[in-house]
Amino acid sequence: MDDNEALALAHQVLAYVELLQNAPEVPMIPAPFANDANFISYHEKAAELRSIVAALARGDLSIPITMKGFIAGACKNLQANLRHMIWKVQQVEQGDYTQRIDFLGEFSKSFNTMAEKLAVTIEELRQKEEALTALAISLQQEARRRSDALHELKKSEQRFKELAQRDPLTNLYNRRSFFAFAETGVQSAAALKEPCCVCLLDVDYFKRFNDTFGHLEGDRALQYVVQHSLSELHQPNIMGRYGGEEFIFFFSSVGKEQGYAEADRIRLAIERNTFPLENGGTASLTVSLGVAVILPDEQTEDYAKKLRLGIARADTALYEAKAQGRNRICLAPLAEPTMDSANPSISM
Repeated sequence: MDDNEALALAHQVLAYVELLQNAPEVPMIPAPFANDANFISYHEKAAELRSIVAALARGDLSIPITMKGFIAGACKNLQANLRHMIWKVQQVEQGDYTQRIDFLGEFSKSFNTMAEKLAVTIEELRQKEEALTALAISLQQEARRRSDALHELKKSEQRFKELAQRDPLTNLYNRRSFFAFAETGVQSAAALKEPCCVCLLDVDYFKRFNDTFGHLEGDRALQYVVQHSLSELHQPNIMGRYGGEEFIFFFSSVGKEQGYAEADRIRLAIERNTFPLENGGTASLTVSLGVAVILPDEQTEDYAKKLRLGIARADTALYEAKAQGRNRICLAPLAEPTMDSANPSISM
């Protein structure tokens, strides 16, 4: 083989090597070396090395590297480092931000910086989460305090409303509240075209009782009268304190006979029981009552006026019951007195 032939053959080998390095596919063995065992062995090792490098480039670290030599050793080392790096990343993923690497040069520096910043960021997030949790707990506690305060305020409001409506001694509706409820009752009875009644009650000889036993016992006696009156009062009838030892009732949807019967049950309940004094003794109490019927066919729709006129008639009947000897009931006549002749103390 002359020099020109040798040079041409060398150029074929160089072209082949360049294709091994740069071509997307493994080149064919040059024809002059197609049966050369050494060249074929080199070709197979070069093809295998290309596969290893391509796999590493794709991130495929599962390919086995059985070759020996410097390049194969370098690929093995890179493969091992990349596997170790993946394990480190997995540890970071699980929350271990202390992981560091020192075997991949600039990449190691970037990885370590990332892990450090992650550690700082996670710690800041943890602190913020703790602060937010504490704030949420504080807000919940404040919300509970406000809710409790609002509940107590509503209870107080209801209590003050009750106090404004109730007589403090007997806990009955006071005069103003009774008139409001009773006026509504008169209106309802008129709408149903049914009669209703008002009734005034006066404790008999109450001044004498106070003079004999004292005003504290007098207060207890009024509570006693209320207790026994309420025990005989049917729903939706109501009772209020009219003033002093006088009490007032509204009997819903009842006529003359029923109104009288309602009043008599109350009178008998007080008469048949004895009042227990604080000193261990007892005293008898009786009451007088006047009942007036409010008819549904009256012309005016001024229900407050109807109520006032009914009370005026009941007051007249009460006066008659006391004049007849007390401890009795008198029914008012159905004819209404004028307001000039009615008791001037009747007011809303």
